[in-house]
Amino acid sequence: MAKATLDGIVLAESDDYQMVEGNVYFPPESVKWEYLKDGDRQYTCPWKGKTKYHDIIIGDKVYDNSAWSYPEPKDAAKLIKGHVAFERMVDVER
Repeated sequence: MAKATLDGIVLAESDDYQMVEGNVYFPPESVKWEYLKDGDRQYTCPWKGKTKYHDIIIGDKVYDNSAWSYPEPKDAAKLIKGHVAFERMVDVER
């Protein structure tokens, strides 16, 4: 079981996650999307593809671009399609 929490709020929790480059990637159905909104950061990973960033919003706190996903990854990263990973300020336990 992996769980991502921030400020006492569970952002994602799943037994079915992927580990890539030291990051836990949670399947989209395990993410509490009500806390995530589209971010404005842009990045393209050479082997995973174009990244979609998300702001985390908890109450009146906004954590800009603190989560990311690969909606349409390259073939080498197809196992994390749509999965979400979190920046280090989010506590991820496994």
